[in-house]
Amino acid sequence: MRFQTPLEPGVLIRRYKRFLADVQLPGGQEVVAHCANPGRMTGLAEPGMRIWVEQNNDPKKKLRFAWRLTELPGGHFACVDTAAANRVVGEALRAEQIPGLTGYDSILPEQRYGEKSRVDFLLRSSNRPDAYVEVKSVTLRRHADLAEFPDSRTERGARHLFELAEKARNGQRAVLLYLVQRGDCSRVTCAADIDPDYAAALADARKAGVEIMAHVSLITQSQIILGPAVPHF
Repeated sequence: MRFQTPLEPGVLIRRYKRFLADVQLPGGQEVVAHCANPGRMTGLAEPGMRIWVEQNNDPKKKLRFAWRLTELPGGHFACVDTAAANRVVGEALRAEQIPGLTGYDSILPEQRYGEKSRVDFLLRSSNRPDAYVEVKSVTLRRHADLAEFPDSRTERGARHLFELAEKARNGQRAVLLYLVQRGDCSRVTCAADIDPDYAAALADARKAGVEIMAHVSLITQSQIILGPAVPHF
């Protein structure tokens, strides 16, 4: 996934109302940027951090800037745009770059399933069961190279797990793919202390037959692509 326009560096002044951030650009100009992340963004949204924003000229958008990356020690980046995970995985699915998720005839994004949800990708083929693929963006890091999900309580995430488990029990394929969107982690686990209900739903989903996959993403100032699979749980 390539960014549509070159990213510009800035300094985070503050994040507020979850989806807004004040940013100072190199010339001293202060702008408001959209922050496409409903989570806590622990360790990624501290005032004074160096971040990268993308400018757009779309008259339909209220804000001209969107916050895409936070710069981390050691030359690493974290992508704070949770929607980017679906774009990265979507490109990888279409290019058949995810082992175990290749050979399907069609890849359909944002398909309705369950009572009131949409699955990120529905994979269909004439000679095998449908595969329901849910993608989660992982950015929390508290220990060494270990990424954790979620970074805040998520009733929506638990509901997705219940619905994936139901698909698995009915003989269809259900897959939960965690995409680590920061460059300093190489393992994934569940942050059960942050959301015990999500952890319980995850355990139930695994017993029901939901497949768990985890990949890192390779992030630069120009693009994000799917990286290798990594150990999980």
